[in-house]
Amino acid sequence: MESLTIREILDSVYRGQIRIPAFQRGFVWEPDRVAFLIDSIYKGYPFGSLLFWRTGERLRTENKLGPFDLPEPQADFPIDYVLDGQQRVTSIFGVFQTELQGDSPTWKDVFFDFQQVADVQETQFFALSSEEVDLQRHFPLRAIFNTTEYRRLTRPMNDELALKIDAMQTVFREARIPVQTFRTDEKEKVAIIFERVNRQGVPLDTLQLLSAWTWSEDFQLKSEFDELISELSDYGFTELSNDISLLLRCTAAILTGSSRPESLVQLNGAAVRQRFHEVVNGIRGALDFLDNTFHLPSIENLPFENSLIPLSVFFAAPGNTEVAVNDQQRQVLSQWFWRSAFSGRYSAGVLRHLDADITEARNLRHGTPSRLSEVTVNINPDFFLVNRFLIGSVNTKAFIALLAQSAPKNFVSGTPVNLRQKLQQYNRKEFHHLMPKAFLAASGQIQRGENILANFCFIARSDNRAIGGDRPSDYRARMAANVDEILYSHLCPNALFDDNYEAFVTLRATTLANKAAELCGVAV
Repeated sequence: MESLTIREILDSVYRGQIRIPAFQRGFVWEPDRVAFLIDSIYKGYPFGSLLFWRTGERLRTENKLGPFDLPEPQADFPIDYVLDGQQRVTSIFGVFQTELQGDSPTWKDVFFDFQQVADVQETQFFALSSEEVDLQRHFPLRAIFNTTEYRRLTRPMNDELALKIDAMQTVFREARIPVQTFRTDEKEKVAIIFERVNRQGVPLDTLQLLSAWTWSEDFQLKSEFDELISELSDYGFTELSNDISLLLRCTAAILTGSSRPESLVQLNGAAVRQRFHEVVNGIRGALDFLDNTFHLPSIENLPFENSLIPLSVFFAAPGNTEVAVNDQQRQVLSQWFWRSAFSGRYSAGVLRHLDADITEARNLRHGTPSRLSEVTVNINPDFFLVNRFLIGSVNTKAFIALLAQSAPKNFVSGTPVNLRQKLQQYNRKEFHHLMPKAFLAASGQIQRGENILANFCFIARSDNRAIGGDRPSDYRARMAANVDEILYSHLCPNALFDDNYEAFVTLRATTLANKAAELCGVAV
């Protein structure tokens, strides 16, 4: 096995020879772990070898070396892509280099504590912020290979301390890092070798593994997902780290029929690349269906984000084709969606229920008998009397989705609520009490809490200020002339204006339950 000195590693990075392929994950080590590696090198303890893929051809897409932008490679040198040991290479380079600027807010320089007593167990190397450094005991390792800086720092030292620092410097100047290098121009082999090597060490996250497995110069899975998320930003997708689990489940469901992302590695990488457009079409089609059918423009609005997975399977199609939904299919999909929401289908047994629904969604798509909508659900008015309004909860999201089906009107002006705007913002301030908390307290109607679902509806902040804490029979005069239409659009009975809280919420819970049962295709 070959080996490189630390100086040789620094020079190889400076001249652009050592590089990181696009399917590698980013630098994830904490500063203390970096210092621990340096201590292992100093003490001669084993810390593993590096694996390089040497090639004369540069890849079109690459990653940074941790926080460092890599220099352009020099023409006369081959390129060594790091397949194993990226964290170690980045740590070694970051600790000892002095030429490149990094942009990591978490990076800390590593120092030798020359007052710490040498010990086989305890470390003498520490990652410190500038505020933590004490020059009376800490020597910066960045000076080890910088002759001018090293002389400046050691010149004032007494002979004993200078000898101690020189001995430490000698260890790092002479240390050799084991390296295994393989050469091939067959890029198909590279991802397979990367995946096999990493399986023997720290498990890869699923995206990293799949990125390697499906990688080619023309297809970068992470880049494809990044681009897709950017296109779907209006639907509530934000960034890869937040949404990758859902997207991988959709991908697995479409390509393998299983909701488990790990099922994808059983496929040939080329097959994933060739069929990825089906994934994109399926996810887009599902989101458009949710928006157009249920007026839910964001994944944040879904009681269960996992509902997107079977829907994506139904809408997955090759090329530029779109899946046309007939009336019977639309009814089945609709009843499945509402039954899943009000039954808490994906609260437990998630994978089992997902895999069953994926199968039935595919059957529905192909016109074969499907039991997708045969989800058991029990609709009861108590759902709206017992559950509290908590903006992020499954039950509250199901309730808000239910309200969105009746084209609600603004409570004071009587004009249509801009559902797209309200639901894309999706925050607690867009929903308020029908019977104000202040009125309930003043009238002594506090036996049942004011925050139950049956006492909420879409009420904008401006409308809520107009209502204030008054009793409903008083604030009625501030509402537009079409009061009955406004109430009807909120599934709200006229009993609101009787100012009897218990009677009102009981009636409204029944009205809400009837609407939910209608959407589910069941009886209350």
